[in-house]
This record gives sequence, structure tokens and C-alpha cells, in this order.
Amino acid sequence: MKRFVTVTMAFALACTATVKAADPMSTNYTFAECEGSLMPYPENIVTAPYPDSLEAVMINHVGRHGARYPASSANCMKLRKALQKADSLGTITNLGRELAEINEHVIAVSSGRWGALDSLGMAEQRSIATRMFRAYPELFKGGTVNAISSYSPRAMMSMMSFVHQLDRMSNKPDYLTSTGRMNSPLMRPFDLDEDYIEFRKTDEVKDTYKTYFDATCPTSAVARVLGKGFEFENADEWRDLAITEYYVIAGLSAMGIECDASRFFSREEYNALWSCFNMRQYIQRTASVISTIPADITSALVLNLIQTTDNFIDGSNPYAVNLRFGHAETIMPLASLLHLPGCYYMTNYFDTVALHWRDFYVVPMASNIQFILFKSKRSGRYYVRVDYNEKPITLIPNNESIYLPWGIARDYMMNCVPLYAQ
Repeated sequence: MKRFVTVTMAFALACTATVKAADPMSTNYTFAECEGSLMPYPENIVTAPYPDSLEAVMINHVGRHGARYPASSANCMKLRKALQKADSLGTITNLGRELAEINEHVIAVSSGRWGALDSLGMAEQRSIATRMFRAYPELFKGGTVNAISSYSPRAMMSMMSFVHQLDRMSNKPDYLTSTGRMNSPLMRPFDLDEDYIEFRKTDEVKDTYKTYFDATCPTSAVARVLGKGFEFENADEWRDLAITEYYVIAGLSAMGIECDASRFFSREEYNALWSCFNMRQYIQRTASVISTIPADITSALVLNLIQTTDNFIDGSNPYAVNLRFGHAETIMPLASLLHLPGCYYMTNYFDTVALHWRDFYVVPMASNIQFILFKSKRSGRYYVRVDYNEKPITLIPNNESIYLPWGIARDYMMNCVPLYAQ
């Protein structure tokens, strides 16, 4: 005879999650922050000025695509199936019907556009391009702007939106763009690196995440929409649908759809569900005590950043503006490999990850890292400033300098690359 986990079981699991919420390792981030890597790019950004003694001479930009429609229909269809079953059983609640209406709207507007850049994503890229042009107009007086993207349509459209905005502001430079699988070693190494592909399959990765997920994921929110009497065969199915509901709601802002997430989740529930999604990305996409492989895969990109800067200084690279457009899976390992503040965290206590590594900081939609090369007007020496999402950060741990001599920054970046990849 089959054993079913009913809503009673779901509420018991929810009580476990509530107890955990009182733990000092629990978080209390806002509903917007708990959209995580699905969160739109921050607004009201002001580009930081730089000293009059320096002149900007070159920029290396690595960015994620902008806000998009859901990557696929899978989560919406899974949620639809459960809600329709609850409706047919007569267990669905009024809140469940409200969720079903939202879910059907997402399916309708995303049909034929799954994973595509939306109008918000295009606007995000235009805004970043505008600020770049206004902050460093001298880089656009002539020459060529070189831009590449992964073969993904949303990355390509991000590149085109960015470049199109630059061209609107000045058609003096030439604009050279490239998209396709030839850019995958830089923009999509997660598709190519065999060690990384095998790493994702290991029991250690799967078990580490499942242990955290099983202990953390609350099911109370999804139980409230499916209603009393709805049945699943086991607790895993409840948790799977709980994270599915989270993903659908969390992704609405990136589509420009307004929704009050507190209608469906308490703040504690939303934080717990976010932390599960956050943990998965942390384990799979950054260096951790399990392995540094997820970060090491961006070694070629770091070397490319170094080489293009070196070649610009020696005159063999004619591009003063170098743009690259990829994915969250490009930014997360790159930031981890370079140990950028808030992007690298080593611990044996995975329940502390959500306090120290937060995907909403690391990879909101259109997230980017800019390496701006400056030249001293007096000495002729070169300095670099690193901006993370257009805000200056320190590059070297325990070194508070925002403007680093290029030689020092270069040595640090080279030391971040494992010897086998140099």
C-alpha cells in the first residue's frame, strides 16, 4: 500500500523550517533581495569619479545578460500540473487560484520567448552603456569598440542593446561584434570543461546540496495554495514543488510583472527558499571546500583580461573598449577565482553560506565587472580600478587600494590562475 505525505506532513515540515528560522544562521533579507539571481539590476547607480591626475585609457567589461523571460517552461508547467490537480480534487484554496492566474499569465507572455531578453533587460544594458559613455567619453572619440557574446540569444541581444546605445551616443568609433560558439571558452566554459562537467555529477556535490535542501526548504507556502487533503507520495515531492513555486514568483520582477511576494510567502519562508537556491549556485558555481574547479574554469577569461590589457599598453591591442557578454555562470566563477569581496567564501559550515555569499549581490540580472585602466598624467604609469556592478571595490584581499599599479594588479590576477592553466 502506498504511503502518502499529506498536508499534515507538509505542515510538520514547515514547523521544522520555522524552528530553523530562529537559528543564528538564518537570514532576514528583503523580499526583493530574496529574488536572488533573478533580481533586476540595481537602479539609481552613480558612476564613481576618478582623480584628475589620471586619465581613462581602456576598459575591460564582463557582463551577464539582462533581465529575461524564464529560462524554460519547466517550472511553470510543473506548477500548473499541481494546481490543476488541486483544482480537480477540490482542495485548491483561493490563494491557489490567485497563483494559478499568475502562473498562466507567465506562460502566456513567455510563449515563444522562453529565456529571451525582455524589454527590461534591454533597458538595463542601455543604462549601463550610457553611464560608461558619460564616465569615459574619451574612450569613444574614435578607434574600435570590440564586443563579444556567447551564442545564447539573450547574451547576444544584451550585447546588441549595449552597443546600439553606444552608437546612438557616438558613431565616431567603429563597432566590431562577434557572437557564437567560438566565444564559449571565455563566455561559456561551463559547457566545455570536462573536469567541471564531471564535478557536477559527483555524489559529494549532490549530497551536500540535498542535505541542506532537506533541512531548510519549507513546504508551508505551497501547502497553503494546494489546500488540505492534497497528497504527494513523499516529502521530496513537497519540497520540489515548494522551490518551484519560489522560482516562478521570484522571477516575475525580471519580466516587469508586479507581484507582492508576501501574498504567498512569509519573510521567513522566502528567506529559507532563497537560501536553498543560493546554496545550489554557491556549490555548483564557485570555489568551495568541495573543490575549486567551478572557479578555475574561468582561468582563460582572466588570462584574456590580462593579455588584452598588456597588449593595449604595448600598442598591439587597438581596442580601448572591450565588451564581453555571458551569463550568471560566467560571472560567479570569475568573481570567485579573483576572490572579489562578497564573491568568495570558504567554509566547512554550509549553514553559514547565506550570510556571506549572496547571489543577489553577486549576479543580479545584467551584473558586470569592469576593469578600468588609467594612465597617470604626470608619470605615465598605468593603474587599474575594478568596479563591481559599477561600484569600485578592492581587488586584492587586505589591500584597501582602489587604484592599483597595473603591475601589482596583474601579478595578483596571474596568481589567482592555477599553474596548470597558465
